[in-house]
Amino acid sequence: MTPTPVLEAVLPSERADADPRALAALARQAEELGYAAVWLPDHLLPPGPYGPVYGGVHEPLVTLGYLAAVTHRIRLGTSVLVLPMRSPFVVAKQAATLQQLSAGRLVLGVGIGWDRAEFAAVGADFERRAARTDEALRLLRHLTEGGDGPFEGEFHGYERGVFAPHPAPRLHLMTGGTSAPALRRAARYADSWQAFALTPPEFADRAARLRELAGARRVAATTRIAWTDARTTAAEARAFGAAGAAAVAVHFGPDDGGYGERMTALAREWSAGS
Repeated sequence: MTPTPVLEAVLPSERADADPRALAALARQAEELGYAAVWLPDHLLPPGPYGPVYGGVHEPLVTLGYLAAVTHRIRLGTSVLVLPMRSPFVVAKQAATLQQLSAGRLVLGVGIGWDRAEFAAVGADFERRAARTDEALRLLRHLTEGGDGPFEGEFHGYERGVFAPHPAPRLHLMTGGTSAPALRRAARYADSWQAFALTPPEFADRAARLRELAGARRVAATTRIAWTDARTTAAEARAFGAAGAAAVAVHFGPDDGGYGERMTALAREWSAGS
């Protein structure tokens, strides 16, 4: 029997003038409809307007803290936080706090970033962003799982320091990307991996490689797709499930007032076909 993936929703946050209460309502609606998680994107200072390329306006960890207070079961994730643009110490503190505030529902999804202009604008190191991300992931684990010191790395290190809180359950780390280095990063550091812009056969190949790299470690393979219509999107999600996806996150299009209707249509189609 082909495994059925869980559905997740990428929330719209492209409009700076959008009422935050509307985003909270969508998160509650996704929870009521049975979606397993909601996701928010991240860009700090992109060279172009927020939207299809650069995602949402609102800072994701702050916004997820707000959504944690108005939901109860649904998981809350970043897809993905551009980790090498930020201090990993600050990210660890934010993530550990949010993990406790949400009763263990955070999925901290991170990536290395791709826009050289944005890195330059915020004074971040574009050339060594992959190495910085790998070290930051190691530091995140060290801090959030009880390592008060020392920590020694190429970019960050300290001898003494007390970090708290140490969240329970442990922080769930997700990494994104489809390149060979991205798969190696997921296999080494992540609890789950999220792909994008792949066909189901391409996804199956990457997921098999991830399993090979991870060995005894279990890393869940997931993906993100774009809404077309309820029937087509449901069929695509099932095809990814057959290819090994444990979860499929759907971006339902622009923040145009119809997002909730599209989420509802897909949930109904999904239930009808289960």
